[in-house]
This record gives sequence, C-alpha cells and structure tokens, in this order.
Amino acid sequence: MKFYSTNNPLYQVSLAEAVIKGLAPDQGLYMPERIPTLSNEFIEKLPDLSFREIGYEVIGAIFSEDLTKEEIHELVDHTLTFDAPLVKVEEDVFSLELFHGPTLAFKDFGARFCSKLMSLLLTDSEKKVRVLVATSGDTGSAVANGFLGVEGVEVIILFPKGKVSELQEKQFTTLGKNITALEVDGVFDDCQTMVKQAFLDQELNEKLLLTSANSINIARWIPQALYYFYAYSRLPKNGKKVAFAVPSGNFGNIAAGILAQRMGLPIEHFVAATNVNKVVPDFLRGAEFKAMASIPTISNSMDVGNPSNFPRLLALYGNSEETLKEQVSGYFYTDSETVDVMQEVKKEGYTLDPHGAVGYKGLKDFMSENPGYQGVFLETAHPGKFRETVEKALDLKLTLPERLAAFMEGKKKVESLENDFIEFKEYLKCLD
Repeated sequence: MKFYSTNNPLYQVSLAEAVIKGLAPDQGLYMPERIPTLSNEFIEKLPDLSFREIGYEVIGAIFSEDLTKEEIHELVDHTLTFDAPLVKVEEDVFSLELFHGPTLAFKDFGARFCSKLMSLLLTDSEKKVRVLVATSGDTGSAVANGFLGVEGVEVIILFPKGKVSELQEKQFTTLGKNITALEVDGVFDDCQTMVKQAFLDQELNEKLLLTSANSINIARWIPQALYYFYAYSRLPKNGKKVAFAVPSGNFGNIAAGILAQRMGLPIEHFVAATNVNKVVPDFLRGAEFKAMASIPTISNSMDVGNPSNFPRLLALYGNSEETLKEQVSGYFYTDSETVDVMQEVKKEGYTLDPHGAVGYKGLKDFMSENPGYQGVFLETAHPGKFRETVEKALDLKLTLPERLAAFMEGKKKVESLENDFIEFKEYLKCLD
C-alpha cells in the first residue's frame, strides 16, 4: 500500500516512510492510496466478534501488503489490552468510554499502536528516532506513556504553559527516561506550528531522524477507527439509523470514524462537536474554512484554532465539500452550556468530563432535529483528568482512579521554551 500527500496525490511513499516521516514534505497529511471495503458478511458478524478479532480484520485490510499476519496480530494485541465499553446513558443514547487505558484517555489506543508499529519498522535502524509531539493535554500523556522505555526512541513533548490541566501535565512531565517535556510560552497552535516547522527544516532533518506521534501521523490516526467498529457491534439492532458524535479539536478522531464508514461500517451520520473554537462547525454551516486564534475553555484538549486533520476530512469524501457537509453536522458550545449539560446528565446518574459533555450535547441536538436515530457520543477522557472543573461544575468530590492518583505523586520536570522556532531548532541541534 502506498500513502499519498493530501496536498499532492501524485506524491506517494511507502508505509515505513509515511510513519517515520509523519508529515509529507509539502506539509500534506498522508492518506492510504485506496480505502479497502470490508465485506457485508464481516459487518453482519461484528456482534459475534471480540475487540481483537475485529482489529485483526480491520488492520489487516489496510496493512496486509506491508506487514505479515503475525505482525498485524502483534500490533493489535499490543494495542487492545483494555476495553472500550458502550454504556447506555438514556434511551437511544450511548457513551463510548475510551478512558480505560493506561492514561485514561482515547489516545491510548493510537499511541500504543504507533509505538509498536514504529518499533517494527525501525528494527534495522541504527539512528535514534526523535518523536516530536505537540499537545493540548491528552496526546502528551498517551504518547509519553506509550513510548516510555522504547529503545532507540526519544520523545520530546511541547505543551502550552498554563493551558493544560495539572493531572494531564503530571502524566508526561514526571516520567523521565526517554521523555522530555518542553513548556512553551504560547498556545497549542504555536506548539503544533513549531513541530511542523521542524519536520520541514532541511538542516534538522539531515542531522536528526524526526517523526511525529500526533494524529497527523497515520500510525496514530488509523487505529482509532477500531473502536467505531467495536461500538457499532455492541449497539442494539433495532432498525434505527446510527449517528456518532465526536468532541473535536484537531479532528483526527472524527476522521478515523469516517475512515471506518468508508470501509463499510454503516454509520449514517457524524456530529462534529466543539467548544467555541468553532472553525469546522462554522465551515459545515456554510462559512469559509479560516483558521482562528485558539480560545481557552474548560474543555482544553479541544482548544485548537487550526485543526490539522481537516484535509483528511475532505480527502475521505473525495475532496467534495458538499458530501462532507451532507455527512457531518457541526455544533459548538460555550463553557456555560457545557457545565449545564454536565449537571443535567449527572442527575441521571452519569458523570461527564467537559469534552464528553460537548459530544453528548451535540448528539442530543442533532437527534432532536433528526428523528429516527440512535446515537453514540465519545467520552474521550476520565472525568478525573479534569478534576477541578468537574468538581466545581457538579459540586462533588471525585475519587481518582489509582493510576491517576499515582501520577500526582510524581515530581514535575520541564524545560521552558519561548514561542520561537529558532530557539526550538537550536535545542534540537544540541541533542546529538
């Protein structure tokens, strides 16, 4: 399988180059040259399959030309070591809980897959790999823990100073070993821009082997399609159409769901739900796609003003804006609306984190306007990761899971960095 750049479909590379480089030289995102279609027979037998059995089939359909059957099973087994339960919140509304992994966030799936795939592809490399990661919260913790102790790999995480929750910070700033955290005096988009600049800098790339573990990397992005198949397999078969609502920041997660749909999963509609960083919802409602300065909110992992994965949304629908707008609806919510939803759902016995609350609200608004659906919203992180916000909103005291509480005991170790690519470049040049 070849992988092409979203900026130039004629520029194609191997799986190894797409994964190791992360970003195409023209700043495009890599996409598979073709999207395999899974058989109706496979779709019909989904309810009888385990999570891993689903994974073998889906990952095999995409990677079988590049990996052996044993390697595909090894990848899936390494990735799917925890569940993603579908929990009924109310009639026809289900929460897909993606926070049962090592760092209690959905990115654990992609991070574990990415680290394992890189280790398989780099077995013959003598050069140390530097994984550069920009994070608004959960990516940093998932990637850091996914790559912790992986031989021949060093992870460098850039995060915006004062804009990541304390617990999220602790999950990637206390690990040490091959994990380095750089605190940038700026916002997430600044961190993301510096990482992209590093990938495109000729001098740096001649000196260092740089790659990404953000969702721009296909090895982080593609495996997220697995839990859409799994969630669909566990839904009641009641004849109703299916909608998925995805709390969205960089839009890799919803793009993975669309990938699942393009592979044959019968998802009728997607809801892209955001906070007031509403570039994509505005576009879906008729405005021009125009990057904006990100705005801080209580759902900080979605504070993205220039979503990197937007070109993938278009590519998945043949670059047809019309088809994208038919298949995906956009909704956005203020912090006060998010808190109201958290309080409302808590009365029904379910605790939402602020990101899941945005997804739930988007799903409910879509379903009220479009009868005949049952829907799934993605609960992307454990409420305890945003303890201060959740406790204040719901007037309660959360008990942290042991895994989260253990991170809080660690000693934070960071290096400070100005919002300046030249300074970042000099830092990287000194690594060897």
